[in-house]
Amino acid sequence: ATIIADVKASQVLFDEVTRLGGTPLMWKTGHSLIKAKMAETGAPLAGEMSGHIFFADRYFGYDDGLYAAVRMLGVIAEEGQSLATLRASLPERVNTPELRFFCDDARKFDAIEEVRQRLTASDANVNAIDGVRVSTADGWWLLRASNTQPVLVARCEAKDEAGLAHLKKALVAQLSESGIEPPDF
Repeated sequence: ATIIADVKASQVLFDEVTRLGGTPLMWKTGHSLIKAKMAETGAPLAGEMSGHIFFADRYFGYDDGLYAAVRMLGVIAEEGQSLATLRASLPERVNTPELRFFCDDARKFDAIEEVRQRLTASDANVNAIDGVRVSTADGWWLLRASNTQPVLVARCEAKDEAGLAHLKKALVAQLSESGIEPPDF
Protein backbone atom coordinates (compact mmCIF):
# COMPACT_ATOMS: atom_id res chain seq x y z
CA ALA A 1 0.00 0.00 0.00
CA THR A 2 0.99 3.61 -0.39
CA ILE A 3 1.82 5.17 2.98
CA ILE A 4 2.07 8.96 3.13
CA ALA A 5 4.15 11.08 5.48
CA ASP A 6 5.09 14.74 5.41
CA VAL A 7 8.51 16.10 4.46
CA LYS A 8 9.44 16.56 8.12
CA ALA A 9 9.08 12.83 8.89
CA SER A 10 12.08 10.68 9.72
CA GLN A 11 13.80 8.84 6.90
CA VAL A 12 13.43 5.75 9.11
CA LEU A 13 9.68 5.81 8.41
CA PHE A 14 10.13 5.89 4.63
CA ASP A 15 12.82 3.18 4.78
CA GLU A 16 10.68 0.91 6.98
CA VAL A 17 7.65 1.26 4.69
CA THR A 18 9.86 0.18 1.78
CA ARG A 19 11.42 -2.67 3.77
CA LEU A 20 7.97 -3.99 4.65
CA GLY A 21 6.85 -3.94 1.00
CA GLY A 22 4.90 -0.69 0.98
CA THR A 23 5.29 2.38 -1.18
CA PRO A 24 6.30 5.45 0.82
CA LEU A 25 5.09 8.81 -0.46
CA MET A 26 6.62 12.00 0.91
CA TRP A 27 4.12 14.84 0.78
CA LYS A 28 3.52 18.44 1.79
CA THR A 29 3.00 19.36 5.43
CA GLY A 30 -0.52 20.34 6.38
CA HIS A 31 -3.61 18.56 7.66
CA SER A 32 -5.77 19.29 4.61
CA LEU A 33 -2.92 18.62 2.16
CA ILE A 34 -2.22 15.20 3.65
CA LYS A 35 -5.93 14.31 3.72
CA ALA A 36 -6.37 15.32 0.07
CA LYS A 37 -3.35 13.27 -1.03
CA MET A 38 -4.64 10.33 0.96
CA ALA A 39 -7.99 10.49 -0.83
CA GLU A 40 -6.29 10.93 -4.22
CA THR A 41 -4.00 7.91 -3.80
CA GLY A 42 -6.27 5.65 -1.76
CA ALA A 43 -3.59 5.35 0.91
CA PRO A 44 -4.80 3.51 4.02
CA LEU A 45 -2.42 5.39 6.34
CA ALA A 46 -0.79 8.82 6.43
CA GLY A 47 0.87 10.97 9.04
CA GLU A 48 2.71 14.12 9.90
CA MET A 49 5.57 14.70 12.31
CA SER A 50 3.16 16.92 14.24
CA GLY A 51 1.38 13.76 15.42
CA HIS A 52 -1.57 13.77 13.04
CA ILE A 53 -2.02 10.14 11.98
CA PHE A 54 -4.76 9.47 9.45
CA PHE A 55 -6.39 6.05 9.04
CA ALA A 56 -8.53 4.97 6.12
CA ASP A 57 -7.98 1.29 6.91
CA ARG A 58 -10.88 0.04 9.03
CA TYR A 59 -11.70 3.67 9.85
CA PHE A 60 -13.14 6.84 8.35
CA GLY A 61 -10.00 8.43 6.92
CA TYR A 62 -9.26 11.18 9.40
CA ASP A 63 -6.82 11.63 12.25
CA ASP A 64 -7.72 10.43 15.72
CA GLY A 65 -5.14 10.13 18.50
CA LEU A 66 -7.10 7.63 20.55
CA TYR A 67 -7.66 5.41 17.52
CA ALA A 68 -3.93 5.57 16.71
CA ALA A 69 -3.17 4.39 20.26
CA VAL A 70 -5.65 1.51 19.94
CA ARG A 71 -4.11 0.47 16.63
CA MET A 72 -0.63 0.58 18.18
CA LEU A 73 -1.78 -1.60 21.06
CA GLY A 74 -3.13 -4.04 18.46
CA VAL A 75 0.26 -4.19 16.70
CA ILE A 76 2.03 -4.79 20.00
CA ALA A 77 -0.40 -7.57 20.95
CA GLU A 78 -0.08 -9.19 17.53
CA GLU A 79 3.71 -9.02 17.53
CA GLY A 80 3.96 -10.35 21.10
CA GLN A 81 6.64 -7.86 22.08
CA SER A 82 6.72 -4.72 24.16
CA LEU A 83 6.60 -1.21 22.77
CA ALA A 84 10.14 -0.71 24.10
CA THR A 85 11.35 -3.77 22.17
CA LEU A 86 9.61 -2.60 19.02
CA ARG A 87 11.17 0.87 19.37
CA ALA A 88 14.61 -0.59 20.07
CA SER A 89 14.46 -2.51 16.78
CA LEU A 90 14.38 0.73 14.77
CA PRO A 91 17.61 2.38 13.61
CA GLU A 92 18.94 5.13 15.87
CA ARG A 93 19.07 8.64 14.46
CA VAL A 94 20.02 12.02 15.88
CA ASN A 95 18.06 15.08 14.87
CA THR A 96 17.13 18.61 15.60
CA PRO A 97 13.65 19.45 16.75
CA GLU A 98 11.47 21.34 14.32
CA LEU A 99 13.15 24.75 14.23
CA ARG A 100 10.86 27.70 13.50
CA PHE A 101 12.41 31.13 12.97
CA PHE A 102 11.10 34.44 11.72
CA CYS A 103 11.08 35.28 8.02
CA ASP A 104 8.72 37.88 6.63
CA ASP A 105 5.81 36.46 4.63
CA ALA A 106 6.88 38.59 1.66
CA ARG A 107 10.36 36.97 1.72
CA LYS A 108 9.94 33.37 2.89
CA PHE A 109 8.92 31.71 -0.41
CA ASP A 110 11.54 33.64 -2.39
CA ALA A 111 14.23 32.54 0.07
CA ILE A 112 13.22 28.89 -0.35
CA GLU A 113 13.30 29.29 -4.15
CA GLU A 114 16.80 30.82 -3.99
CA VAL A 115 18.05 27.89 -1.93
CA ARG A 116 16.36 25.39 -4.26
CA GLN A 117 17.96 26.96 -7.33
CA ARG A 118 21.44 26.95 -5.79
CA LEU A 119 21.11 23.35 -4.67
CA THR A 120 19.72 22.18 -8.01
CA ALA A 121 22.57 23.91 -9.84
CA SER A 122 25.06 22.10 -7.58
CA ASP A 123 23.52 18.67 -8.35
CA ALA A 124 22.48 18.15 -4.74
CA ASN A 125 19.90 15.42 -4.05
CA VAL A 126 16.87 17.67 -3.48
CA ASN A 127 13.22 16.83 -2.96
CA ALA A 128 11.31 20.08 -3.63
CA ILE A 129 7.77 18.84 -2.91
CA ASP A 130 7.46 21.28 0.02
CA GLY A 131 10.47 23.53 0.42
CA VAL A 132 13.80 21.74 0.02
CA ARG A 133 14.70 18.43 1.63
CA VAL A 134 18.33 17.68 0.90
CA SER A 135 19.67 14.13 1.25
CA THR A 136 23.38 13.51 1.75
CA ALA A 137 25.57 10.65 2.94
CA ASP A 138 25.17 12.09 6.47
CA GLY A 139 21.34 12.17 6.45
CA TRP A 140 19.02 14.97 5.41
CA TRP A 141 18.02 18.54 6.15
CA LEU A 142 14.84 20.41 5.37
CA LEU A 143 13.99 24.06 4.86
CA ARG A 144 10.41 25.06 4.10
CA ALA A 145 8.13 28.07 4.48
CA SER A 146 5.34 27.77 7.02
CA ASN A 147 1.85 27.69 5.52
CA THR A 148 0.39 29.65 8.44
CA GLN A 149 3.03 31.95 9.96
CA PRO A 150 5.82 34.32 8.90
CA VAL A 151 8.48 31.71 9.65
CA LEU A 152 10.81 29.29 7.98
CA VAL A 153 10.89 25.75 9.31
CA ALA A 154 14.06 23.67 9.41
CA ARG A 155 14.91 20.17 10.55
CA CYS A 156 17.97 17.92 10.25
CA GLU A 157 18.39 14.17 10.80
CA ALA A 158 21.62 12.16 10.71
CA LYS A 159 23.04 8.79 11.63
CA ASP A 160 25.41 10.33 14.18
CA GLU A 161 26.42 13.61 15.84
CA ALA A 162 29.23 14.30 13.35
CA GLY A 163 26.79 13.93 10.47
CA LEU A 164 24.28 16.20 12.20
CA ALA A 165 26.98 18.86 12.56
CA HIS A 166 27.68 18.67 8.79
CA LEU A 167 23.99 18.99 7.96
CA LYS A 168 23.51 21.99 10.25
CA LYS A 169 26.56 23.66 8.72
CA ALA A 170 25.16 23.15 5.18
CA LEU A 171 21.77 24.55 6.23
CA VAL A 172 23.33 27.60 7.89
CA ALA A 173 25.47 28.23 4.78
CA GLN A 174 22.39 28.24 2.54
CA LEU A 175 20.46 30.54 4.87
CA SER A 176 23.40 32.92 5.15
CA GLU A 177 23.80 33.01 1.38
CA SER A 178 20.19 34.17 1.16
CA GLY A 179 20.67 36.78 3.88
CA ILE A 180 18.49 34.90 6.41
CA GLU A 181 19.50 34.77 10.06
CA PRO A 182 19.93 31.06 10.86
CA PRO A 183 18.18 29.48 13.84
CA ASP A 184 20.00 28.87 17.09
CA PHE A 185 20.75 25.15 17.11
